[in-house]
Amino acid sequence: MQHNNPVELIDRRDELARLVRLAKDPEGGLAVLWGRRRVGKTRLLLEWCRTDGLYWVADGSAAQLQLRNFAETVATKLPGFADVDYRDWASLLGRLAKEARAAGFRGPLVIDELPYLLATSPELPSVLQRFIDHDAKKAALVVALAGSSQRMMQGLALSPDAALYGRAKELFKLEPLLPGYIAEALGHADARQSVRAHATWGGIPRYWELAAQFPDLRRAVDALVLDPMGVLHEEPTRLLLEETPPAIALRPILDVIGAGAHRVSEIAARVGQPATSLSRPLTRLQELDLVIRETPFGEADRGTKRALYKLGDPFLALWFALVAPKRSALAQLPRAGRLRLLDAVFPRLVAAAWENLCRRAVPKLVEGLGVQYGPAARYWSAGGKEWDVVARAVDGSQLLLGEAKWTDAALTAGSVQHAIQGLIAKGIPPLRHAARSDLQYVLFVPERPKGKLALSNTKVLDARDVLEALR
Repeated sequence: MQHNNPVELIDRRDELARLVRLAKDPEGGLAVLWGRRRVGKTRLLLEWCRTDGLYWVADGSAAQLQLRNFAETVATKLPGFADVDYRDWASLLGRLAKEARAAGFRGPLVIDELPYLLATSPELPSVLQRFIDHDAKKAALVVALAGSSQRMMQGLALSPDAALYGRAKELFKLEPLLPGYIAEALGHADARQSVRAHATWGGIPRYWELAAQFPDLRRAVDALVLDPMGVLHEEPTRLLLEETPPAIALRPILDVIGAGAHRVSEIAARVGQPATSLSRPLTRLQELDLVIRETPFGEADRGTKRALYKLGDPFLALWFALVAPKRSALAQLPRAGRLRLLDAVFPRLVAAAWENLCRRAVPKLVEGLGVQYGPAARYWSAGGKEWDVVARAVDGSQLLLGEAKWTDAALTAGSVQHAIQGLIAKGIPPLRHAARSDLQYVLFVPERPKGKLALSNTKVLDARDVLEALR
């Protein structure tokens, strides 16, 4: 397989355009961005800085060493800047603005992984506030601050009492790559391949980049994840340890969610803590994009007792379904044995990922559905009935009821017809005004069957339709 397009340049046009627009602002300005680790912040910022910018990434070293390293980076654009030993950030940034103005250098000046810097220099937020408000403004500098600790980055710029509140001209979270781009990144010709790959790697570009080195998905999973020597074998632990502050104490909650406990009461029982003590750690795991909170369609996101907590992306679901509970076996088994363990759980993981893809695609499938729908969600009831996909038309006229069916075998027209009949036989979920809505039934399948279908008020969409919508 040939992969001519770097993963880092896929699906970042809008974000890069915002940064480029800021760089062209004659008055300069501040950008603040954040996102979970491995999501591609560094590559986006490096692409932005490629021509005239300065990029510097903080680390966990001592404050004076960070000052020295930063000064040496600045010296690549402003010669002689590192000839001085700076006593603090205020003096360094003050001189930087003065020399940049004299040299006509406007940036962009990027400080990445800012939370590491704040850990050793807690005075920095107020220093940056004065720098942005005065010295950088006079020099018309373009400055960007980035980091993976989402709570800290948002607290720096979004809280009303934060030092940089209201000062950023560009302020955004970098999300995982859209699933529709995975075929481009990994060279897939078949939409089924792309769904399976998304069910493994999610939308994290670093994982795509690693997977692209292997000829097929199973070998990539074994070498990168299952093999104890694989670079992603300890990935969740690494993600938690690298947070600021470290979040490793939250690992038991991830373990029990990954093992199938999704209600607060179930999670609490398995970790041996009162349910009332889990609100804060669950909120933090959501802030880190490691856990999502799912509520039935039509119910308020807050307050409902029927909420479920799920792992935040497909890679975590794979890891906690296979690596976490089978670590000892994986350390002893040969590759064939490891792959047998993968094959035992993978169909279930793909089916769950396919459901999520179908729900995400619904608001963007205007052409395929003929109606603009709002966000889709799952609906489940106490009686045991469950609808994979439920959405309401934006104008309120129609209710969509969908089934996401995944199978590796080719579907026949008869099996599709049977699945549609099963969906219709479920009836209508007990939602407000549902009985007065026009119903549209949708069956989502990997690939449409070749035979003719007798469809009435029903649409059949496949993986190609779904992935095309998610671009």
